[in-house]
Amino acid sequence: MSEPALAPRNAALGVIVVWAAAFLASVAVGIFVPGEWRVPWLLVTFGGVVLLSFAVQLWYGLTEGFILRVAGSVTGALLLMGIISVGFGLAALASA
Repeated sequence: MSEPALAPRNAALGVIVVWAAAFLASVAVGIFVPGEWRVPWLLVTFGGVVLLSFAVQLWYGLTEGFILRVAGSVTGALLLMGIISVGFGLAALASA
């Protein structure tokens, strides 16, 4: 007797979780890290987001579309962190 297949988890949820983590981490770096150390810490944060993306997608447990989900997570996080860092850079220029 065969068991029915379970409904797969929502793949978009893992991507959104990584994007939310990237947003929160980059805002925290922008607020709590001094201006001269922001770029190195944003790079470290991005490395952590890449590792988080792999972990979330491996937890998802489906091989189909793994590369696309990881690429979407990482690319979206990179764009989001870039936009936030530009915002902090413009704020630093405005206050100078």
